[in-house]
Amino acid sequence: MNNPAISSNAVIVISSHVVRGSVGNRAAVFALETLGHPVWAVPTVILPWHPGHGPAKRIVPPAEQFDDLIADLERAPWLGEITGIMSGYLGNAAQASSVARLVKTIKEKNKKVLYLCDPVIGDEKGLYVPEATAIAIRDELMPLADISTPNRFELAWLAGADLPDNKAVMQAALHAGPATMLVTSAHPMLAGGTGNLLINHALALLAEHRLVTGPTNGLGDLTSALFLARMLSGIELEQVLQRTTASVFEIMARSAKRGADELMLEADASSLSTPMAMVQMRRLTHPTKGIRA
Repeated sequence: MNNPAISSNAVIVISSHVVRGSVGNRAAVFALETLGHPVWAVPTVILPWHPGHGPAKRIVPPAEQFDDLIADLERAPWLGEITGIMSGYLGNAAQASSVARLVKTIKEKNKKVLYLCDPVIGDEKGLYVPEATAIAIRDELMPLADISTPNRFELAWLAGADLPDNKAVMQAALHAGPATMLVTSAHPMLAGGTGNLLINHALALLAEHRLVTGPTNGLGDLTSALFLARMLSGIELEQVLQRTTASVFEIMARSAKRGADELMLEADASSLSTPMAMVQMRRLTHPTKGIRA
């Protein structure tokens, strides 16, 4: 009997796990698998629901046990399957060094593997993780990342500077480390809108849509997973941004229309692969070129 075909487009996702809801690994795994990527899911913390729904106990793996799990993954015979790595919410600062070691091990075996670091550390209210965890992500994981997806407030903390406009956002992103930065909650140019700003060494793009009041938990996790999946597909960067933004906007809008308190990914799987929502795309002046990028 022949062995089944071995997948060579798997993604490791390292983030939180909730029992109820579509945040952390629950959102990322569903999105990536819907788009055809087998996922190795590593939980950094286990919660019954998102903390935004109310207080609840959390289970954080002891640092030694988490490190042992990562060490086992480092010697897994199937590492050749991995094409992407994504890290998100960490349960404590010690996990950062374990994740960094895994990223280095995999990249030593295959330099083409893309590592996306989503620095899940805070929002407009400030840090919602201990400062030591935020520092560990900044110092140990961000320098290894090919791609990063902070929101504007997280980028401001990472950069240690206010970001009053998109010019400041772009300048901070270019100095943050990763070659490609997708900054969510960027300053919109459309009244009543919100935007995702994508910048690398040569290109600056803004994708905008109207602001919708609805469930927001998991939007960052979903955005990161979709962005990584589309980067791995090899399509043009502008299409990566447009499709990622359209998918997230469409799912959020549909969940809001239903009155849901969580994103309803299972009901809107088609929005992940073939979004129909309209997104306004703009090319911005790249800060290092002084010309239209």
